[in-house]
Formats: sequence, C-alpha cells, structure tokens
Amino acid sequence: MAAYRYPRPPASEITPRGLYEQRRTFMKGLGSALFAGALPGSVLFTSASSAASLETERRAFSTDESKTPIEAIKSYNNFYEFGTGKDDPKKHAHQLRTDPWSVQIEGEVEKPGEVTVDELISRYTLEERIYRLRCVEGWSMVIPWVGFPLKALLESVKPLSSAKYVAFETLHDPEQMPGQRRDIIDWPYFEGLRMDEAVHPLTILAVGLYGEVLPNQNGAPIRLVVPWKYGFKSIKSIVRIRLQEERPVSSWEARRPNEYGFYANVNPNVRHPRWHQATERRIGEDRRRRTEMFNGYEEEVAHLYEGMDLEKHF
Repeated sequence: MAAYRYPRPPASEITPRGLYEQRRTFMKGLGSALFAGALPGSVLFTSASSAASLETERRAFSTDESKTPIEAIKSYNNFYEFGTGKDDPKKHAHQLRTDPWSVQIEGEVEKPGEVTVDELISRYTLEERIYRLRCVEGWSMVIPWVGFPLKALLESVKPLSSAKYVAFETLHDPEQMPGQRRDIIDWPYFEGLRMDEAVHPLTILAVGLYGEVLPNQNGAPIRLVVPWKYGFKSIKSIVRIRLQEERPVSSWEARRPNEYGFYANVNPNVRHPRWHQATERRIGEDRRRRTEMFNGYEEEVAHLYEGMDLEKHF
C-alpha cells in the first residue's frame, strides 16, 4: 500500500478549536467523575440505571491490581514511529498533530466512510477499563484506559458476512514520526484481529488514560487495546480500519515471523528467541512475577481458541 498522510476531513467536518478544547477539559475531569453518576451535558450516562450497569461491566472486566503510576505509563513506551528507546516516544511524540484526526473505515461493510475522533467520542459511551498490558520483552503495566468497545463501531458500519478479519493501520508521516525514517519495519504499521476477537467485549478503542486525553506517546488520539495479547497488537494512532475476508499480515509478523505470530496471545509456554516469556517484570516492582495465560484473561477468552494448537498458532 502506498504511503500517505492521515486522511483529513473536509473543512465542514473539522471540529472547531473551542469544542476540541472542551473535549480536553471534559477528559481531564473524567477520572474523578467516571461511574460516580451522571455528568451534566456529558455523553457518559443517561440514567442512574445505565451508570450502574456500566459500573458492573467495568468491575467484571477490570483488574483490581495496583495501577502503574501515570508518569511511568507516559515515559516507558514502545512506539517505534518515534524511536526504539523506551524514552524516545516521550521525547519526540509532541511533534504529532492530533487535531483534527479522522479514521477511514472501509472494506466488507455496508456503510464505509470517514469519522473524526471527536465524533466517535460524542457518539459512544466512554468507560474506564483497568487492564493489564504485557509486552513481549518481558515487562508489564496496569493501565486505566478510557474508551469504548470496538464492537460498537463495527456494528455501526454493518459488516458483510464476508468480513472475517479486521485490519488496522497507523499514520504514516515521517515528518511527524521520525522513527519512520529508519528501516525498522515496512511502514506504515499494520495489525489485525479475527472478527470474533475484534467484537469481544474486552477489546476497546482507547481515547484516554487515567481520565486524561490519551498522551501522544501512548497512541493518541485513538488506539486499540486488546488486553489478552502482547502489546504490539494494540496498534496506536489509528487512521484506517478495514474489514476483509482474507487474514491480514501484521507488521511484526511480516518482519520476523519466527518471533511474532499473528495471534500474539500472551502464552508463557511459547518461547521467544530473545525474551523470556514465563515471567515478567511489572514496571515499578523489583521482583519478577509469573506470566499468566492470556495475560490473566483466560476465563474470558479461552473459548475463542478451542481446538487450536496455541504453540503452533502463536
């Protein structure tokens, strides 16, 4: 696929700066207000009963483990578009322009089109989900994401029966993303999910964390979060979502297929040539802990892979 800049909406669809700043103000107040009741004028809740329902769902999905401090989340990242060092994204991601930002939705759907991030935030109910994030290098975090289920967006575009997979694409713009000037992978970054993975209730599109607008170095303005898979599956700064019949080839799978499989389920039984997978180091802790199957979400997602050899299909 040819390189291109992220799709810019027509002038009539660009969110006025004032409204965008209101969104930032709203997101900053989200952490303390989430699940505490209705917020006047917000998109979170329409009634006390819906708030209670969301709180029940949040608790069912969220871990009760201690959250990783926000400064660690912001300063220790894998985002090779800005460099390969863990602190490179924080150093360089300020160059990324996230206002305005739109996502193109295409492929095997009845209603393809383009939607801005602000439209998505106004359209869908935002929730906080406290998820574990496990990276293939052997470190992990616990992050309070703010977002909405990917399933809601996919249902709105009416997938055709031929849609078996969902492919995602990151912005390609070496001017803003200096890491893309290096031959690390074949840019832009691609990822993909099977349809049943994409519509699983654990899978979300995140627009914030810790009640704040998503920091640039963490994948602003919108990223995927799939908590039972290794972190490289949770693609950042998404500009394109394509529903398709054939299985997509993800970027790291294409680059190093013996190390990075398409499924990328957290599995302590699958050996990585360069990193130990049976244990992990939680950022902020000195000790290593045992890696859990499916990153601790086995009860919720194991049924998706019944009959599969998960050491072969890694």
